[in-house]
Amino acid sequence: MRALLPLLRSGLGWRAGAAAACPPRGASLGGGARRAMAGFSTEERGRPHTLDYRVFFKNVAGHYISPFHDIPLKVDIKEENGIPTKKARNDEYENLFNMVVEVPRWTNAKMEIATKEPLNPIKQDAKHGKLRFVANIFPHKGYIWNYGALPQTWEDPNQKDKNTDCCGDNDPIDVCEIGSKVLSRGEVVQVKILGVLALIDEGETDWKLIAINVNDPEAAKFHDIDDVEKFKPGYLEATLNWLRFYKVPEGKAENKFAFNGEFKNKAFALEVIKSAHECWKALLMKKCDGGAIKCTNVQVCDSPFHCTQEEARSLVESVATSSVNKDSNVEEQVWHFLGK
Repeated sequence: MRALLPLLRSGLGWRAGAAAACPPRGASLGGGARRAMAGFSTEERGRPHTLDYRVFFKNVAGHYISPFHDIPLKVDIKEENGIPTKKARNDEYENLFNMVVEVPRWTNAKMEIATKEPLNPIKQDAKHGKLRFVANIFPHKGYIWNYGALPQTWEDPNQKDKNTDCCGDNDPIDVCEIGSKVLSRGEVVQVKILGVLALIDEGETDWKLIAINVNDPEAAKFHDIDDVEKFKPGYLEATLNWLRFYKVPEGKAENKFAFNGEFKNKAFALEVIKSAHECWKALLMKKCDGGAIKCTNVQVCDSPFHCTQEEARSLVESVATSSVNKDSNVEEQVWHFLGK
């Protein structure tokens, strides 16, 4: 435990682009289709829009990892041939985080990190055996940002949030990335946090971080939540309305918000992230009740849930990929017009 805590405080352990410190060195693992990004790659199993479709993650050495537990929360900015990088010399480096992209902008499939499956691949959410897609609510098509999550965070469903007086939603913190580029499912990008919105979803706190890809052409203009309204007027209002109404076409009530729907600034958002990271640390060290959450990891050596590279590979190879769901092959095409 003593060995783990300093690593956790610094964003945990290993660096993107560095080989794993815990497991023995070995040859890269084979696999199917993969896409490389920021020291990570993905491997798809099954067909998109089927119940068994999964996107697994690998580190730079080609070893399977958990995007929930093994990808660092904080971006490593320290070294490049022993010389501090440009980002490290910038005061804003403290505000750089890794984001795992689950849903590219303008798509409808409700993809998410599978927190209750070993190694937590991305999968499409399903309800009663039916794949879920978000509705198109006029004038929007699908998600209006690149949507994803911060790794190594967890909103504890047994801990009441001091700001909202509601417990967490049992997931990593969600991120709405507002940059100009449409990102890819499974991409790991570095983002600057700008602010946060407190959605109350069926009585649970569901924080929505507002962030921008640090490599976006306009990223240098954005420092806090007020800059979003300044340089992308109407985007925050559209975000609030999207989150308020997106379940209405399913026959559900409008969502509610803490703080009367006010977007909180960067400083507030960073405290939310800090708290969620602490909850995740307790989860991974078995200091709290995680319920059905799977904490299997390859990089966090002192965690009681740590597994070997070989065990991780066996877990992935055991995943079945046989189901076909032809009825769900096409994304949502209908536009919903909601009355006032």
